[in-house]
Amino acid sequence: MSNEQPQSRNLSGALFGLLGFAIFASHDVIIKYLGGVYSPIQIAFFSALLTFPLMTALLIGDNVPGTLRPVHPWWMFVRSISAVVAAVSAFFAFSLIPLAQVYAVLFATPLLITVLSVPLLGEKVGVHRGLAVVVGLAGVLVVLRPGSTELSLGHSAALVAAVAGALNSIVVRKIGNDERAVLMVLYPMLTSFLMMGVALPFVYRPMPIADFGALAIVAVLVLLAMSCMVTAYRRADAAIVAPMQYSQILWAALFGAMLFGEYPDAMTYVGTAIITASGLYILRRESHGSRSQNRPVLETKTRTGLMAGLRVGALSRVMKRRK
Repeated sequence: MSNEQPQSRNLSGALFGLLGFAIFASHDVIIKYLGGVYSPIQIAFFSALLTFPLMTALLIGDNVPGTLRPVHPWWMFVRSISAVVAAVSAFFAFSLIPLAQVYAVLFATPLLITVLSVPLLGEKVGVHRGLAVVVGLAGVLVVLRPGSTELSLGHSAALVAAVAGALNSIVVRKIGNDERAVLMVLYPMLTSFLMMGVALPFVYRPMPIADFGALAIVAVLVLLAMSCMVTAYRRADAAIVAPMQYSQILWAALFGAMLFGEYPDAMTYVGTAIITASGLYILRRESHGSRSQNRPVLETKTRTGLMAGLRVGALSRVMKRRK
């Protein structure tokens, strides 16, 4: 048992969370760069392919008895499809619109998780969290400003990624305790590999070694970021780590300006601030709730929008079993 003080553990957990989300932001920069040349289908296919060594290591190291058949095949199917849709949609959004706008929309995922938790998990959402969801969704409208600005395919893709990511997170919460953790990672990865492999011949463009190397760097960044997130959730409570995701808007502003010449207008940041405040309020209400199980956002331990982050929850369970 560690003699480290809780305050110290929470601080180190928060710092690991900040580092993990910073690495994820760097991952997204490379995805955005590659998305200017290649289809998100091609990027997703090779991302899944290059992550297979991780899956192999998990399978070898997993000592939980059982087969590769899921306990809940239908829900595992929903998880796999929603994970693929979330990843490809996010990749597509990154390639078309500024990083800050993509993150602003993806930050709405905790709001959507809260909404979906009612019909799918039977959770009860009180007036306070309900109002926070309404305010947060109003923040999304501030960012998108339908009617005053033209909504592009990139904005639509970001919205699809947020909805699919929320659905995926809910499924993780619903079946995560029944399924082997490695299966929660394996099936989405295989689904991505197979679906993108079928579509790849229609969109494939030859990749020079430098761009393939960039994809390899993406795979390495995923491993580093996931390791940071697993460590963060092991050291600190989810209520401490989860809010760190909002730091990505700072990286989006920095990387967007330095690397892509992106300077979103003030309303984008106003809307992002509204969404962030709503998300933080929901996290606070969950962390102080009287029922520990009524924490759909905190308990999913996911990084919204990308399949890499959607594996964090499963990996957290693997690491907990090895402690």
